[in-house]
Amino acid sequence: MNARQNAIESIGSQTFVRSGLVDYRDQSLTDIYASQVFTEAVQKDRLPAEVFDSLQQTIKRGGGLDPSIAPVVAAAMRDWAMERGATHYSHWFQPLTGGTAEKHDSFLTPNGFLNAITKFSGNELIRGESDASSFPSGGLRATFEARGYTAWDPSSPAFILDSPNGATLVIPTMFVSWTGDSLDQKTPMLRSIDVLNREALRILRLFGNKEANRVECTLGVEQEYFLVDRRLAILRPDLMLCGRTLFGARPPKGQELDDNYYGAIPERVLAFMTEVEYELMKLGVPIKTRHNEAAPGQFELAPTFESTNLALDHQMLVMQILRQIATRHDFLCLLHEKPFAGVNGSGKHNNWSIGTDVGENLLEPGATPESNAQYLIFCSAVCRAVHKYSRLLRLSSASPSNDYRLGAAEAPPAIMSVYLGKDLTDVLDYITSGQGENHLHEDDQKAIGLPILKKLARHGGDRNRTSPFAFTGNKFEFRAVGSSQNSAIAVTILNTIVAESLDMMATRIEADLATGKDFQSSVRDLLAEVIDEFRPILFNGDNYSMEWLEESERRGLPNLKDTVDCLPVLTEQESIDLFGRYGVFTESELHSRQEIMAENYCTVRSIEANSMLRMAQTMILPAVIRHKNNILPGLTTVTQRKLMQELDTKLDLLIQAIDELKKRLSGVKPDMPVMEKAHYYRDSVLKGMYALRVIVDYLETLTDDDVWPLSHYSELLFIR
Repeated sequence: MNARQNAIESIGSQTFVRSGLVDYRDQSLTDIYASQVFTEAVQKDRLPAEVFDSLQQTIKRGGGLDPSIAPVVAAAMRDWAMERGATHYSHWFQPLTGGTAEKHDSFLTPNGFLNAITKFSGNELIRGESDASSFPSGGLRATFEARGYTAWDPSSPAFILDSPNGATLVIPTMFVSWTGDSLDQKTPMLRSIDVLNREALRILRLFGNKEANRVECTLGVEQEYFLVDRRLAILRPDLMLCGRTLFGARPPKGQELDDNYYGAIPERVLAFMTEVEYELMKLGVPIKTRHNEAAPGQFELAPTFESTNLALDHQMLVMQILRQIATRHDFLCLLHEKPFAGVNGSGKHNNWSIGTDVGENLLEPGATPESNAQYLIFCSAVCRAVHKYSRLLRLSSASPSNDYRLGAAEAPPAIMSVYLGKDLTDVLDYITSGQGENHLHEDDQKAIGLPILKKLARHGGDRNRTSPFAFTGNKFEFRAVGSSQNSAIAVTILNTIVAESLDMMATRIEADLATGKDFQSSVRDLLAEVIDEFRPILFNGDNYSMEWLEESERRGLPNLKDTVDCLPVLTEQESIDLFGRYGVFTESELHSRQEIMAENYCTVRSIEANSMLRMAQTMILPAVIRHKNNILPGLTTVTQRKLMQELDTKLDLLIQAIDELKKRLSGVKPDMPVMEKAHYYRDSVLKGMYALRVIVDYLETLTDDDVWPLSHYSELLFIR
């Protein structure tokens, strides 16, 4: 037997269910939840009242932290963590790599000859210094300029991560350069939250709301992923190096029967899920849902919504914990958007909404005329933002891995559109033209002179699973973000563009009022104008259809098909002006992110192409030759000639495809500008990769199973 067959045999002879982790009959879910988090309740119990109040004021209202309270908070945090076995602390941040980073420092500090104390100062809590030289900066600083500073983010509570031989106190932080430029995903996102709060409060004040002191966006991030047996995965260099299969013939069965979706969860997978949920519950991640997804071997985990900053930190923890726990169960967790050809890829649906600190969801239709009109303003602001800045929103879901998924009739297309459902669309039609079915009160002049919504049902229309940006009752679901991506950039862009729309609308109403126009007329006229502006982006039909592709082109909607098409958008003057006006990104920060995205695109494509070459030359070609040599002796002349002719032809094509990919890769020059290089990888190297895959996948169907070196799709997708 070869290594692949040995792996299959060992999988079949073992039981993988882990036991003894936790007994939910002895420990309740509520006791487990957030037990490893420095929560508000823990803070209240351990901090002096005035320190606790000051810290909560910072967390809930924003603004700067009073530095005088930092030593007291640090001491309480240290004692709490050490009681739970922590020996180290770490500032945890989100550099521009797409992942997280951490550096651990011990609480132990020398104190005289062979004496030591445990120490964690206020300065160590609120600021750290990391060597930032190896993180991407996109030209914000030279490589030899190594200073990078982490700054405590009090709005995301510290937590404890257990390890086999100890624990670490983890402190969520921002990450900036010595010059103050953002080197991370969190800092611009926090800026965008503040901008959205400011502009939303302007609208609320115009509607007479004096109670709300802050508007916050909320987020719930669904996470899709694949699980494959680790012993089968390690036989595939492509899975280990690229996170996806570069070769693989389609199996006789994929997802055609739709039998995996919501099916019974395999026992081994359920054991994995239970342990993942246990670890995430301890960290305060509000995991709610688990189920089989559409493709074999694909699953989903979903939390309930939280404040956006916390939700984004939690989604990074979700990805980390999924990978960690998978190895304990002899799985490899694949977060790549398209690890297998021919079956659905994985996304990360972002359920986004906005609400006040007094509990009002601003995207939920209300029961009174005043709240209905207010809702229409906020809903229209979101739709206008998506229409006006659709290319920026598309950019937020762009990555070399997500390029394989978007538009594949399993995920939203690259064309941004908004689904509102029939009822709400009819309301907007009536406001602008008086046309549409009657979803309105008869007295359309009541209160503010607007057509007033009836109390719409939470689900006023069926779901549209093909829409990239769908209204789902009291929130919008942005479905284009990829499963391996940090959602922070999508949220940052969404917050900023919605803030711009709210700013425009508030400014317009304020100007009308200053000229003596009454509030009702101003709101009515503004809504009619704005709805007409964003109408082209409204679409309630099948986004996968060719008809929509043609219709969207007629409407003038942009279709940025891949990351390379998206990259220029980030540094266009409109983007620079938008983000600069609201202080979310500086011009240099935008250029740096464009540079990093382009470099990442080229690096990923280079790794994939070179991995294909190595596998084709050292694994596929020798295996096919062995197969050819093995079948020669036992064949008749006629049969032998027929089989040999086909094999010889395919081997020639294989060698030609290898040589062609080498030639295309040789066209990448070190001195190429990065954008030119990205275009070359997309337009030339990718085509060579595709041609090589086609011939290798065909050879897999001809080659003796005893000599084929790579795990088949049928094994990777179905063996549990």
